[in-house]
Amino acid sequence: MKLVTVPEMVTIEMEADARGLTYAQMMENAGTGLAEIIHDLQAHIDIREVLGLVGPGNNGGDTLVALSLLAASGWRARAYLVNRRQDALVERLQTAGGHAIQAVEDQDFAGLSSLMASAGIMLDGLLGTGSRPPVRGVVANVMSQAKRVLHGLDGPPYVIAVDCPSGVDCDTGEASDDCIRAELTVTMAAVKQGLLRMPAYKFVGDLRVVDIGLPADLPSLESIRMQVADEELVAGMLPSRPPDAHKGTFGTAMIAAGSVNYTGAAFLAGSAAYRAGAGLVTLAVPSLLHAVLAGRLPEATWLLLPHEVGVISRDASDVLLRALTGASALLVGPGLGTEDTTREFIARLLARGRTVSKATAPMGLIDAKAGRGIESGEALPGLVFDADGLKLLAGIQDWPRLLPGTAVLTPHPGEMSVLTGISKEDIQQQRAGIAARFAKAWGHVVVLKGAFTVVAAPQGQIAIIPVASAALARAGSGDVLAGIIVGLRAQGVAPYDAAVAGAWIHAEAGLYAATRLGNTASVLAGDILESVTEVISDLPGS
Repeated sequence: MKLVTVPEMVTIEMEADARGLTYAQMMENAGTGLAEIIHDLQAHIDIREVLGLVGPGNNGGDTLVALSLLAASGWRARAYLVNRRQDALVERLQTAGGHAIQAVEDQDFAGLSSLMASAGIMLDGLLGTGSRPPVRGVVANVMSQAKRVLHGLDGPPYVIAVDCPSGVDCDTGEASDDCIRAELTVTMAAVKQGLLRMPAYKFVGDLRVVDIGLPADLPSLESIRMQVADEELVAGMLPSRPPDAHKGTFGTAMIAAGSVNYTGAAFLAGSAAYRAGAGLVTLAVPSLLHAVLAGRLPEATWLLLPHEVGVISRDASDVLLRALTGASALLVGPGLGTEDTTREFIARLLARGRTVSKATAPMGLIDAKAGRGIESGEALPGLVFDADGLKLLAGIQDWPRLLPGTAVLTPHPGEMSVLTGISKEDIQQQRAGIAARFAKAWGHVVVLKGAFTVVAAPQGQIAIIPVASAALARAGSGDVLAGIIVGLRAQGVAPYDAAVAGAWIHAEAGLYAATRLGNTASVLAGDILESVTEVISDLPGS
């Protein structure tokens, strides 16, 4: 799903119109797609009656097209017209068997209240992407009344926002106090960026995109580099699982993690790498952690590293380098701590890893096309850096050049601040721009975590994960994410794809866990880990 600004969407539609796809045809396609989505919902809706709140703009037109198609197929379709005259689209609805009521003739809103009480679905088509809060006049009055009625009904209609919830700014994410919370937003052609910003996101509900027939080769459409990750995109990024595979087919993930104060980080990351499909996971941990962890993850193999007072020591780099021959991906960072000896371990690992040659690799672990395995002349496989590993990396001079190939970096805003010297507040104000800027400057994939996680590639691609949930705001959650990504990298998934797919799976797992437990406050990182399998199982083609 493309992610666009409102001006970009206007330009795309103008260019499509100039190419012969008229605005009228785009509206017809939008309304048809909306009607099809409603037909798909009917198995979950007891009442085949749909009410549309119809404003004067194009999304009001989309709503009327959908209502007409639904009326023609047997639905009771009603339009509540706000600042919209009797026009050809209204007449089309009436000809199809639907009915229209003018808001100006419903002074006490008794008609609106009655229509809402009997409807199974309500379409919010009052205001479109060009509107800006605050909402005033009759539209604001209708929205306010609709909110009151919804709140008072025992069985309220299922609310669908057409293109966007009325009253939100589709660029900035600002929202009017009168916004009606949708359970589903059906947006046309592309996701508008304001829908994935607060507070607008609170009114969006689930998000679906309708194809309006835009030619795929429109220059203005092709130039959009930002996308919203969804299940179809992620399903296409995951590797195949042939029935004649062996563990070597799915690679080996090496994970350098853990310290005496953060014992669980290695377990969470290692378990997540296995759940993501890695054939073998080796945990490289301070030796004193082995007795504590081995019984919790019997499927893992172990590399015991020398330590100083419970943290990985500088001398551990040689031990790890010798063990990397069979690894197809390496994660460094979860729970390492930030002591100087561990920073020196990373510095030595990177310095020596670029000079130690690798003559051979185990069968099934090298796939240059997919980005799997160790690059020529280097001893380090595909790298993922997370958590304390990033903080330690920031203290190493010229660190971006020392990372071979294209690494995946997974900072939260605080870690991104350490890496860049930019304040957390400024990073949060321009998340996508900051991630894209430094992905290009560093030459590595950046996963800027947080609400609406941003994944940026050095080549300019950007993906937004359309999830903001307190279920993910828990210690250890990032360890699970890093483990998923390194598990995908171990299987040969390219860095950007592994980062996008991993971040989406992780975010969805948080939502699954919150649904299972009934609230976000009780979700632990282990609950997110347990939900990874459910998310992957629900992907198309799984």
